[in-house]
Amino acid sequence: MTESADAKSHRQRLSEAFMVYMERRLLFVFVMGFASGLPLLLTISTLQIWMTEVGVSLTAIGIFALVGTPYTLKFLWAPFIDRVPVPLLSRRFGRRRAWMMVIQVGLMLAIFGLGLSDPVLRPVYTAAFAIAVAFFSASQDIVIDAYRIEILDEDQQGAGAAMTQAGYRFGLIAAGAGALYLADAVNDWSIVYAAMAVLVLVGFTAALLAPLPPGDAPRAEAGGADVSIFQSMVIEPFTEFFTRNQLWVALTILAFVLLYKFGDAFAGVMANPFYIKIGFTKTEIANVSKIFGVFATLTGVFLGGVVVKRYGILPSLLGCGVLQMLSNLMFAAQASIGADVGFLYLTIGLENLSGGMGSSAFVAYLSVLCHTQYTGTQFALLTSFMAFGRTWLSTTSGWLADSTDWVTFFIISTFVALPGLLLLIWMMKKLPMERQVHRGPD
Repeated sequence: MTESADAKSHRQRLSEAFMVYMERRLLFVFVMGFASGLPLLLTISTLQIWMTEVGVSLTAIGIFALVGTPYTLKFLWAPFIDRVPVPLLSRRFGRRRAWMMVIQVGLMLAIFGLGLSDPVLRPVYTAAFAIAVAFFSASQDIVIDAYRIEILDEDQQGAGAAMTQAGYRFGLIAAGAGALYLADAVNDWSIVYAAMAVLVLVGFTAALLAPLPPGDAPRAEAGGADVSIFQSMVIEPFTEFFTRNQLWVALTILAFVLLYKFGDAFAGVMANPFYIKIGFTKTEIANVSKIFGVFATLTGVFLGGVVVKRYGILPSLLGCGVLQMLSNLMFAAQASIGADVGFLYLTIGLENLSGGMGSSAFVAYLSVLCHTQYTGTQFALLTSFMAFGRTWLSTTSGWLADSTDWVTFFIISTFVALPGLLLLIWMMKKLPMERQVHRGPD
């Protein structure tokens, strides 16, 4: 009798735990996560496949990785979006929702423009529109993250993060697999990008109907306030990181942040052109890379969290990093085998699983580097620095792919990951975690 009552109580608690996700505010957070994930692949993998199909050189495709630069610099204009109200609209919808709506209109127009561009005849216009998409996408991320934190109660933040990630992944599927399915069906990339632009209306509608966060109202700006806000939100968090560490320690940490995911990014820039070049169809790429791969990454993220909890951050970074590095060799094997879909499932599964594990350990590491007073801004600064390696350093991957065969390229990309791992091994001996974590509030 007691066991039955306990079982009933357990089921009730479990049901209540799951019901939290049905709360109205969390449903809006899910939709906004979708809006946040939608634009990303339109300037990365989906654009790379389009450019490969129309005959753009691998060297040029590699250079196009630079269009993601706004993601690395978004902390620079985040204080402006965070502080300044949108004229007229903020009084009606609040600062957060007003900024979302304005940004999403710009995002929709930029995606339309990107679809109408010609990457062969007018690559400069294609690059300009791609940069515009990345700028509005990065700006949208700033507002959506702030809105999610402000609209949810403290005990809902965990569920809010989960709903954001779930929505984000569905956005990636829409812009990845969805775009490729449509491209196969209509054989017209302008229609594909027009359809993706229309999907931005999902986020716009959510911003229009979403509840107003507590205290979200336009604030009067005093003279010089913007300089003060910029200093407190950007300059102080950055200088704090250096002043609490010896200079060589801070520079070593930043070098590691730059290099840890570099091998993964170096190979990743050429992954989609590689699929097309060796003979996979867009539908096959969508099925394996854009759908199966997303779930493999999520599995890796959760598994990586378990590994960090069991073994600690630095050992987990090393173990996951080695797996991450070796997974590049699967692409070399794929290049030898050719367009074998069954082997592609194995390649994508291992690569995304190890990449997800590495990302989970890396996010945990970046989190403990942040001072508790500047958590949000320092995390944004560190991830922006990490993205610099992905965006700028990986641009040479296209030239290397053009200069070698695919097997050689992916073998070299494996060795590109070595400097980050060797630096990590040195840090584990010379810089234990207690030397690296924040000191806490002064």
